[in-house]
Amino acid sequence: MRSGKALVIGLIVAAMFYGCAKEDPVGNGDEPVGVIVLTGTYTDTLRLTKENEYLLRGGVFIGNDVDETVLIIEAGTKIYGESATEGMLVITRGSKIIAEGTSTEPIVMTSDKEVGARGRGDWGGLIINGRAPLNVEGGVAFGEGGTGWYGGTDPNDNSGILRYVRVEFAGREISPENELNGIAFQGVGAGTVVDHIQVHMNKDDGVEFFGGTVNVKRVLLTGIADDDFDWTEGWTGKAQFIVAQQYEDDSDNSFEADNNALDHTAVPYSNPIISNFTLIGVKDSPKSDIGMLLRRGTRGKLYNGIIMGFGETGLDIDNEATFNNAGDGSLIVDYCIFYDNLTSFSDDEDGFDETHFATVTMQNNLEAGSSPVVNPYNTGSPNFISQGDALTHPVHIPADPFFESVNFIGGVGPDNDWTSGWTTSARD
Repeated sequence: MRSGKALVIGLIVAAMFYGCAKEDPVGNGDEPVGVIVLTGTYTDTLRLTKENEYLLRGGVFIGNDVDETVLIIEAGTKIYGESATEGMLVITRGSKIIAEGTSTEPIVMTSDKEVGARGRGDWGGLIINGRAPLNVEGGVAFGEGGTGWYGGTDPNDNSGILRYVRVEFAGREISPENELNGIAFQGVGAGTVVDHIQVHMNKDDGVEFFGGTVNVKRVLLTGIADDDFDWTEGWTGKAQFIVAQQYEDDSDNSFEADNNALDHTAVPYSNPIISNFTLIGVKDSPKSDIGMLLRRGTRGKLYNGIIMGFGETGLDIDNEATFNNAGDGSLIVDYCIFYDNLTSFSDDEDGFDETHFATVTMQNNLEAGSSPVVNPYNTGSPNFISQGDALTHPVHIPADPFFESVNFIGGVGPDNDWTSGWTTSARD
């Protein structure tokens, strides 16, 4: 544990020792130049400023799972995860991260390796633990990779603010069955603000919601090696304006949705409301699988989506509990456009007819004949703006003040390219 006075002294000494800031720290095992090292657990307010750069050495924990500790990150700040020590940043229950970047000065969390040598899984990622409800036995769980306890009984729990934040080259494998996500929302509550985030080139999932009630807006997921947007353990949040673009070298499913892997009817059910999303696969890549895999009893209402370019299928619904939800109206996929997938709807003969569900039970989905996105497959300079059928097809905006009223299908409209300027497409 560190007192506030000891922390300030330590940061001053570290800054003096490492010298002036340098644009890119070395990643060859030498001590980084111009970077303040963060390590261990902090229990007093910690402020990171853009005048310095910071290195996460091992697991860096904000708070002690009891008292509130606040991490404040100034716009334009750059934070590196140390590859050699599996650096990661963990916000514990009861504490907050206030990371408010801007469109011109995003907050960037990235690899400590040199530009040109960076890759997926270089460091751990960002983990936020909250006290919102889960559907696991006992109502609390311990996060993958030793990332701490999460869950509780407060749906309005507040873990802070993420605004204009990029997480790059993360997703470190702790063990073969234990990899970290780019951003893990573990029992995070609806008092938390998440708006304008990008996860880029992550080894495991881009973002994953482990229960909780957190709402998110304007989420860009690019080059993710596993699933792009994943939920489980009873997530009941809302999301609007989601874009996920897979790369040809590695990927999996785009949406992968579970209620509970061990108990498909556990309550509270996973039951998000999601509007305006664009999911882009790589049809010719054996790595690109399913646009939306809805399984293990998830519920949810998914509207105004574009699902295109997937090598297996656009929509697959699995497991008896999920079939029941699709039949009784607690699982909805409507006002969506499917284009250029190997098949729009799964024909895996598991007892559920996805085609009937998507075209008869649901009455407002469309199989398009031309691309509904301007330049979706360009990974170096993409253009995710909706076009064609996506501008003329009927839309449905959920009756909830969280959702902005728009007149287009997909994650990016023609009048507001929110992905422009603060995001990255760099492969290494």
